[in-house]
Amino acid sequence: MKILMVLTSHDQLGNTGHKTGFWLEEFAAPYYTFKDASVDIVLASPKGGQPPLDPKSEAPDAQTEATHRFHADAAAVKALSATLKLTDAAKGEYDAVFYPGGHGPLWDLAEDKDSIALIEHTYASGKPVGAVCHAPAVFRHTRGKDGQPLVKGKSVTGFSNSEEAAAGLTDVVPFLVEDMLKANGGQYVKKADWQSHAVTAGHLVTGQNPASSVMVAQAVLALLH
Repeated sequence: MKILMVLTSHDQLGNTGHKTGFWLEEFAAPYYTFKDASVDIVLASPKGGQPPLDPKSEAPDAQTEATHRFHADAAAVKALSATLKLTDAAKGEYDAVFYPGGHGPLWDLAEDKDSIALIEHTYASGKPVGAVCHAPAVFRHTRGKDGQPLVKGKSVTGFSNSEEAAAGLTDVVPFLVEDMLKANGGQYVKKADWQSHAVTAGHLVTGQNPASSVMVAQAVLALLH
């Protein structure tokens, strides 16, 4: 079994001068959930190489068992430093595709033609597509076989407006994940801020926030068994 994990290559947090990227927990927890299930993992990003890590995800209070495991895992650190270019990786065949969040995807993966085509092809093939926290941003322009937005009529979740407000970035991000999913016809559902919450709609799996990363990965695996 082979899963493609797609990470952001974007490292600028709007015009703030601060750095962003992917959120470590949202990569590490799914990575080990898949790895411990004997899945082959392929890592990709739009630019290839080392994807930028959101420095805030290295804060002590953002660390989990999975992030500690990652830092102690030389092979995983090396694999992450050498992601494939998405253009090349997207040519392969995978059993599922998974997108970790962080604010980076709002800028690059949401607009990336290779990512959009990959999601549309994967979903149309009846294979799971998973995205957690800000990563449901990747569904901004994706469409189903009927030409309608991929999330239209489906139960979905993602980083909520209230969580973005708590992060103080409502006016910094290019769009709000919750608003975009609703605008695309998604039936947005959420739990209280920072509570783990994952939603499966057919073979589309979305998670609300960093605390949901394991649940989303487990739900993707469940669709594969």
